[in-house]
Amino acid sequence: MSVEKIWIDGKEDTATTEERAYLVPFIVEHSDKVVIVLPGGGYEHRADHEGAPVAEWLNQNGISAFVLHYRLSPKQQRIPLEDGQRAICYVRAHAAHYGIHPSKIAILGFSAGGHLAAMTGTVYEEQSVTVAGVTQSISSRPDAMILCYPVITMEHYGHEGSRLSLLGAEASPEQIRAHSAEQCVTAQTPPAFIWHNTDDDVVPVQNSLQIAMALEQHHVPFELHIYESGGHGQGLALEHPVMGNWTKQCMIWLHRQGW
Repeated sequence: MSVEKIWIDGKEDTATTEERAYLVPFIVEHSDKVVIVLPGGGYEHRADHEGAPVAEWLNQNGISAFVLHYRLSPKQQRIPLEDGQRAICYVRAHAAHYGIHPSKIAILGFSAGGHLAAMTGTVYEEQSVTVAGVTQSISSRPDAMILCYPVITMEHYGHEGSRLSLLGAEASPEQIRAHSAEQCVTAQTPPAFIWHNTDDDVVPVQNSLQIAMALEQHHVPFELHIYESGGHGQGLALEHPVMGNWTKQCMIWLHRQGW
């Protein structure tokens, strides 16, 4: 079955798929809310089970979704963030086409995709987007963030593989700090739902605790769930006896936010 790809990177069609960023839509008829899904993979690959199955779960709950195929960027620093920003701007600019409310666009990421989601939610800008011959200024700020066992910091407690893939071995302290999402939180950061497992031996739970503390410091609303077990990288984990509860709690939170 062919997959619809919406190219968002502005590159020529001659570029290879792996060199380009695109969105895959999962649209629910008569749904005006949407979540953009960012799979994890340490900025080295994108985990399939954290992409389409998550979009389908959202669809089953009456929410449209897009899965972002962001570019993998060894030592390219801003490229994934540019893709996250472009994804938000594309969906917002084309909201009328998809029947989506332009102020109900959330972003959801797992692991390194959680880092990209957190960076997209804290480092945003206005971009010029042309739709049907009309150019307008569109904000790349999402309206809510869902961070699932996220990589947050590039400093202590961070995930070394993600840091090396994104920044390289020679990254300066300034670059490391600029790509640590907890350092980028402001009072304008969107509300967040965060969950993690205490026995995660890949991305330490301190990552979620740090972003939660930064959000609290800036008085940004958030909900944090820390589960006793579940390890790392389980995605929806619907059958897990402990962390499997996250999907229910997340949907309750989304509904409370107006999704």
